[in-house]
Parts: sequence; structure tokens; C-alpha cells
Amino acid sequence: MVKKAIITSALPYANGEIHLGHVASTYLPADVTCRFLRLAGTEAYYICASDDFGTPILIQSESEGVTPAQYVAGWNKRDREDFEMFDIRFDHFSQTSSPANIEFVRDVYLKLDAAGHIFEREVVQFYCEYDTKFLPDRYVIGECPYCGAQDQYSDLCERCGRVPEEIQNPKCSICGATPSKRSSTHVFFKLSGFAEPLSEWLASNENLQRDVKKYVQNWIKSGLTDWDITRDIPWGVPVPARVVGWRQDTDVNGNVNKEGDGKVFYGWFDNHLAYISSALQFLESHGIDGKEFWNSADIYHFIGKDIVYHHYLFLPAIRLGIGSEYKLPDYIPTRGHLTLQFKKISKSRNWYIGLREFLRYYPADYLRFYLISINPYSQDDLNFDWDDFAARINSELIGNIGNLVNRVLGFTVKRFEGTLPEPGAYDDEDHTAESKIARLASELYALMEQNHLDRALKAIMAFSAHFNQYFQHREPWKGREPDTANCIYLSVNAVRSLSIAAYPFIPESAERMWAQLGLVGSPKDASWDGISEIAMQPRHRLGNVSPLFERVDAADVGRHKERLGPS
Repeated sequence: MVKKAIITSALPYANGEIHLGHVASTYLPADVTCRFLRLAGTEAYYICASDDFGTPILIQSESEGVTPAQYVAGWNKRDREDFEMFDIRFDHFSQTSSPANIEFVRDVYLKLDAAGHIFEREVVQFYCEYDTKFLPDRYVIGECPYCGAQDQYSDLCERCGRVPEEIQNPKCSICGATPSKRSSTHVFFKLSGFAEPLSEWLASNENLQRDVKKYVQNWIKSGLTDWDITRDIPWGVPVPARVVGWRQDTDVNGNVNKEGDGKVFYGWFDNHLAYISSALQFLESHGIDGKEFWNSADIYHFIGKDIVYHHYLFLPAIRLGIGSEYKLPDYIPTRGHLTLQFKKISKSRNWYIGLREFLRYYPADYLRFYLISINPYSQDDLNFDWDDFAARINSELIGNIGNLVNRVLGFTVKRFEGTLPEPGAYDDEDHTAESKIARLASELYALMEQNHLDRALKAIMAFSAHFNQYFQHREPWKGREPDTANCIYLSVNAVRSLSIAAYPFIPESAERMWAQLGLVGSPKDASWDGISEIAMQPRHRLGNVSPLFERVDAADVGRHKERLGPS
């Protein structure tokens, strides 16, 4: 592992509130990983942006009587606030409509054009006579030609993950009418020319998930289709004029002065380039050579399984097309979707839980703990279940971690007036407890480095459970010496280890553990190797000790099911 990293997550669309399904697969795992890397001594930055362009935003802003730029600025602010409530800490949260990203996207396009990867083609596209507009991808729904799934978008089948060449039995998603077809000149990226370099990259990158690589390689073998990267709408990154065909100028408020057809880039051409432009913007504002840092760092793109095609094919092909000026990702951690009570989350059907609303009733650490504990490093879907949430918080977070911290620190206050005692000679049980602390950092590191966050959290729980059993078996309340002193000395140090190890997962609770231990600063200022140190010495005085958590009441869960859950 190198000692620099840039962490990104799939960009939230600036057209609605963040819900639990958004954070489970991408933002939370990315945040946990970034915190871990920093503890491990890596200079890591978490970069994201709101995805600001597209017809849905244009239509909604018109209905609210504001410009698209004003509309997305409001959602950018709201999203950032929601993430912060959940202890998701971006170093920079930008916008795809930022001047920096617009300039960067246009520059990449011109380089691709100069390298011969761009061409124009007359295309026949869907047009709604009733709504009098060309229909972009997400406004045409129909049947996937590959797997037959119904009600799929024309640019992505959410069941099989492929991009249809043409959707079957199309309908306008605005009015439900069958659209007509009209011709328009569009710009294409020659994705078909990148089959060999993409295959070589996939084969050489051992950090990518094998199951994902396998079916991406199968896509490549079945043939890649050149990619239409422009759209006939007035809200997007304006396409620079080419020598042939047409030219147009569009500002970011959607005002178009055009000769010929107005053209903007397809959202999937510009939005992932914001990973780079936003990182450069942040790094260079802090006096860091952005391009040098990007190319010498580990690059992580955290995504959900529905956008594998874009991140394994489109994104690397574009970077390859400009001569690998910016390195390809080292890691693309891909996870499944969150379901709610085993049903697909749907805002339109009111089958979802808003993040901000959820956090009105439960601490962020409760949700962080639960979502990581049920979320394997795979494309398997995970499920939010209210009863399981309550059971895990009460029995695992509170019954295990909370119990250990409270009983160990509480007993130290009661028996030793909050002062760590001097240990005596260790017996076998003490040596075993000491070795648990000594091995914890390396055991967790291996799991975290491989992105098995759920397994790492389970290992932390096993560590806590061991010291609960150790404390119970040693019976320090009976006053046998040196058993009592040894037990308290090692158990308090185990709580310190727990505070550092748990910090990436439940940061606010870890900070409270640290304060109750009477330690200066924060667990985030510790080192990962410090997890396995016996750092708290005799005569150290604890801080103020109080219970870390409150139980989740079954009656409250029942009420929240009705209030927050689907109706």
C-alpha cells in the first residue's frame, strides 16, 4: 500500500434527499476506509460532488421557478449537511456544474477529439410529440433487449447491468405516450477501439473484485458499442465547437445561443470526470501538485453494482484515450443494493427511509454500525430490517462494546478511584489477554486493506467479547491480587485499543470512549499500530465515566416502522 490515497464515491444526483440506500453501498464504506487509511499513516482525501446535470433537474427547476443552477446549489448544500449528520466527512464536496469541472470536461473532450477517438453520426432518437422535446435516456423506459426486464431505462438495465443498444417497447416516462423518432447529429466516443487496453488493464489489476472482472471481461468479448456522449437538452456541460457539423455555446444556467443544434454532454461523460477535477481543485487549493498526487496515489472509486459498466468500461477508456494522463483506479469496491424489509427501495412508491429523518430518532453510530455489519464486500444485496436493527444494536453494540466499556471503566472508578492500578506477575489468562491486544492491529489491518469491513467489525466485536469474558472470569470484584490489578490494567488498555479500532466505524462513540479514558486528543490522532500498544500506564487517571449507549426500545421501533417506513 502506498502512503497516498484519493477516495471517491459515486456522485449523488442533485434532485432529491439522501436515503439509507444511498449511503449503504458507497458513502459509508468509503468514509470508513478513509478513516482507516489515515490511522494507518496514509495521506488520504475523500472527494465527492453532486451530479448536477440532466433533464430531471431541468424539469424540476422549471416547476419550482428557479434556474437549474439555483436548484442544484440547494441540493448540494442539503446533501452535504445530511452527510455531515451521518459523520460522512468529505475533504471536498464539489459540483459537476462547477466552472472547474466544466473546463476540465471540455479539455478532456478536445484531447479525445485530437487523438481521433471522437466522431459524429446522425442518430434517430426518441421524441415526445406531447411534451415537445427529445427524450434523454432516463425519460424513456421499456423492455431490456438482453434479459427482458420490464420498466428499465434506455441507458441501463438495473437487472442485468447492461446498457441496451435500443430499448424495446419504449414509452415516455413523463406522459406515458409512445414516443416518435427524429434525427439529430450526435458526437460519439469510440469505445469499441478500447477492447484490448481495457482487457489488459482488467487482467493486470489484482485489486479488482474477481466476480466483477469476470463479467466485465465477458462484456468486452461480446463486443463494445461506440458511445453516444451528447444530448439535445439545454442543461449540461456545453460541448466545444468542432470543425465540422455545428457549434453552440451554453452557459451553466441553461441559456443557449446556438448555431445548428444545441448540444451538451451526456451526464455519464462528465460526472465521473468530476472525481479528477474536484480532487485537483482541492489539492491545488492546498498547495499540492494535483496531477502528481493523483498519479502517485492509490485511487479508490466506491460504487454500487448498478454502475459497474460505466466505471469498468467508460471511465477507464476515457482516461486511456487521453494517454493515461491520469492513472486508472486501483480499487473499485462494488457492493449490492440495500433493500427495505426485503423489497426494493423506491422513492416514488414511498418505500424508503430518508437519512435525515432516521437520524432524528437514532444516533448516526447506530446506523453506521448496523449497515457495516450487514454489508459484505460483494454484489449481494443487503437488507434493512427494523427488528434486526434493534436486536443488533441492543445485543452487539450495547450488550458487547457498551457493556465492556461501562463495566471496566465503572469498576476502575469504584474500586481504584479512577486510577489505573500497578499490575503484578501475569498468569496464562493474562498473557492470553495481552496477546489479544498485541495481535489486534495486524488482524484488523489485513481485513481493512482487503475491504472486508464487515469482517473487521466482527473481529472488533470478538475482541470486545473476549475481554468481557476475561473480566467476568477473573472476578475482579472479589479482590484477589494480583488478579484484580492485572485484569483492570489489561482491560482498560483493551478499551483504549477498542477506541482506536472502532473509530472508523463509530467515530462519535470512539471519541467518547477516548474521553472517558482520560486521554488527550482523539483516537483519530493515534496510529493504527497503536491499537496493539499497552499505552496506558499505572497511575493514569480516567475521565468522567458514563454509559455510552441507550437501548433501542421495541415499542419505538414499531412506531418508527410506521412513521419512517413505507406506507
